[in-house]
Parts: sequence; C-alpha cells; structure tokens
Amino acid sequence: MSLRPDDRQARREARWQALAQHKTLAARLLWPISLIYALLGGLRRLAFALAWLKIHKLPVPVIVVGNVVVGGAGKTPTVVALVKHLQVRGWHPGVVSRGYGRQADQLQQVDATTPASAVGDEPLLIHRATGAPVCVASRRVDAARALMVRHPDIDVLLCDDGLQHLALGRDVSIAVFDERGLGNGWQLPAGLLREPWPPAPGHPAPPDLVLLQRREETLPITLPMGDVPQFRATRRLADATRNLAGQTRPLSMLQGQALFAVAGIARPEAFFSMLRARGLTLAHTVPLPDHAASDAYADLLASLDHPLICTEKDAVKLESLLDAVSTRRQQIWVVPLELHPEPGFFSAVDIALANIHQRPSSAR
Repeated sequence: MSLRPDDRQARREARWQALAQHKTLAARLLWPISLIYALLGGLRRLAFALAWLKIHKLPVPVIVVGNVVVGGAGKTPTVVALVKHLQVRGWHPGVVSRGYGRQADQLQQVDATTPASAVGDEPLLIHRATGAPVCVASRRVDAARALMVRHPDIDVLLCDDGLQHLALGRDVSIAVFDERGLGNGWQLPAGLLREPWPPAPGHPAPPDLVLLQRREETLPITLPMGDVPQFRATRRLADATRNLAGQTRPLSMLQGQALFAVAGIARPEAFFSMLRARGLTLAHTVPLPDHAASDAYADLLASLDHPLICTEKDAVKLESLLDAVSTRRQQIWVVPLELHPEPGFFSAVDIALANIHQRPSSAR
C-alpha cells in the first residue's frame, strides 16, 4: 500500500517523537532554538505573573487538564473520566476547548450531530461520551462565558487542554503525562517539553495535581514532581467494540481476522500496539496525523478491503462520510479507550472543589 501525504506526515511526527526522547545529534542541533522558545515562554508567564496580561476569573470553579509534553498524553480521556465522576457526585459540569483541527474559528456549541470539521474531533467525542454541554472558541474564556449563559445550571467548568493558556483563570490544574515522561528533558523543538518541569519558581499557575498514565502492558513511570501531588492511571482498550451500524460484540471476537487499523491521534503506534496486545491481527496499519482532516478518511474508505478498526476520535469523522444505511458501517469497528485512575485522584479533585466552595467569593 503506497503512502499518502497524511501517512508520511504521521511517520515524520513519529520520527520526531523518537528523536525527542534522547539527546541525539539532531536534538543537540535544535537545542539553541529551544533556548529561544524557553525565553519567550518564560517572558509570557512573567507577564501574567506581574498582571501585565489579564487572567479572566469565572464565577464557577475551573479545572484545566493539559500536557506539559507535546502530543497526546491522555488529556481527553482524563476530561471524560472527570466529567463522569463529577456528574455522579451531583455536579453539572460544562467543557470548553479551542477545538483543534476544526475548519472554522467562530464560537460554537457542540451537539451530537455537529460535524467534527466544525468543532474538532475531541470536543465532539467528549459531548457524545458524557452528554455534558461543550463549547469551542478560539479564546477559551469566550467559550466558557457563552456556555454558562446558555446553561445556567453549570456549576463547574473543565478545559480540555490549555495548561499553557494562562488567560483563563483556573482553580485546579492537572498535568497529564504518559510513558514518554519528560522525553530528553529539553523544551521544543529539541525535546518534548512545552515549559520547564518541575515548574519554575514564580509560575503564575503551576499544576496542582499530576496524573501519570500508562498502557496496561507497560511499566509505571517516575518523574521529578517537586511539591506537586502525583497519581497514577492505567489506559486500556475496552473489552467490547461496536461498529458504526450500532452493533456491539466482544473485542476478542475480532481475533483471527485480518484487520485494517487506522489511528489519527498523536501517537498512532500506541493504539496499534494495544490492539496487537489484545491478540488482533493487523493486516494494514495507517497512522494519520492528530486531528487529521476528513478527506484522509475518505481516501481510506475508497480502498478498504478488510474490516476497519479505529479509535473513537477516528469514528466521529468516519461517521460523517457514510450515510445512515451504508453497508460499510457494519465493517467499521470502534474501540473505546478506558482510563482507570487510582481512587485517590478523584478524591483529590473532590477535596480541591470543596475547598473552593469554602473560600469567600471575593477570594475566588
């Protein structure tokens, strides 16, 4: 199978990810540029710390979930898990996002029928998985304010990504890491870090909690945390899969079949590895760039000669390309990713929210 442009881009991203894990010659050549990136980031954080740039505080608690390292480390599964936990606890959460990968810039609320191209694949996935109100905008604070006007019962807001988006005031910041850890310890583009870790003194909004995630077949990681409480979580594929026609079956029933696997996520090979670990046979694997456009999936459908298996992020785009009665829907299988944090993580979030409600309103 020949490589399409999107395939080549995904493979280039994978090579860069591998490069940034070690202090190779190529990484060392990029290191001077990373000093410029670090200086600009430091000046921006200083501007917020000195109130030269405004931090917008909202009337409800705000939880920001984000990465310190570039690429997917499990932000969206963490947001989904938190929303479901808060809903069980009696909260009415809303979610805001910038909506990376969408083709429009205007503020828009997400509903189940909104195309991923208009709002982004992750906001659509979050809304479908939780039923919570979700809004996207170029400025997250605009999305938050619009969402609260449209849904006055919202009493806590979650921001999917945005750890470095300091203009949105936050009450709880959660930094998510995966098996890559800190990479080679250098900042972009020589390494994976978006900012120094542990947080530098004087940071205007350092993370309050850290969630260290790993796939169930990998070993736990350990990072320097400073004074930031850390918790662990395991990511695994669900035991059941569903096709786009709405049929559900055990994932194990796909064993022994030649499957066509596609993943338009930050690290496609991690998904393929998890599928193989569950005993599935992958005849073809197509890594696509994170937030790949729907056109890339249309090309795949045109050449599909095996049952296709994909992530939930891919599914929201594939669904938009098929009409409701298409027989191809029966051959496209979606495997949800489950996140299992240790119980102490949710307890820490509950305690943080309880402490916010005990503070005087003027101090929030």
